[in-house]
Amino acid sequence: MSIALSVNLNKIALIRNSREGNYPDLIEHAKACISHGANGITVHPRPDQRHVRPGDVLQLAELLKPLPEIEFNVEGNPFAAQRGDYPGLTSLAEAALPDQCTLVPDTDHQLTSDHGFDLTKTADKLLPVIEKLKSLKIRVSLFMDPIPEQIELAKQLGADRIELYTGPYAAAWNNDPDTVENLYQQHRRAALLASELGLGVNAGHDLNLGNLPMFSTIPGLKEVSIGHALIVDAITLGLAETVKAYKAILEVAATTRDGR
Repeated sequence: MSIALSVNLNKIALIRNSREGNYPDLIEHAKACISHGANGITVHPRPDQRHVRPGDVLQLAELLKPLPEIEFNVEGNPFAAQRGDYPGLTSLAEAALPDQCTLVPDTDHQLTSDHGFDLTKTADKLLPVIEKLKSLKIRVSLFMDPIPEQIELAKQLGADRIELYTGPYAAAWNNDPDTVENLYQQHRRAALLASELGLGVNAGHDLNLGNLPMFSTIPGLKEVSIGHALIVDAITLGLAETVKAYKAILEVAATTRDGR
């Protein structure tokens, strides 16, 4: 089973927003990623609009509408307040109708997402959001730590997939091999449980060319969302070669992981 590569374009938008105008052009970079083999495009709009803006989401939706083979994934916190012309994640998803909406428990004050949902505290609030998105025929994924009890709750809430938060795994990669192996095994067990429950498994956060080969052998992994590292690699390798390099890792993993 193939593993999809969804390219997160937030960093392209961040560079654009550092100057007036539309350079670099987010839509043109989305087209380039697709032409070089990306299976999907991910964006994570936030109320402060530090990178991707609501208008970008709608433009990407129009770009991808005639391309059903390319998945559009919109991430964000469904409870983040409306601000300016940011209408809230659920309203934005209703307007854009992405293939997948990944719900993430980040706050305005976080530099980036750094933990999964604690569904013992947020299940009641999430349930109507999940039901609303699914009524729009949008696949729902929950950003989760590799904790079995939490994954079981994700299934009970009606999520279609989980996205495993890989930040700690990536942070340990260069200096703590024992921790890396332990975290890999935690994610492996979590993925196996999710698959047994009928949940699809995605993953993301700080995955890169160094740590992705091992992680992508996780059983049942359907999709990885990669932005920061991929854009950094593109500075030296070029966008075409970078996308191809990530795709090559995923293709090798898809053919070998079941034997691990």
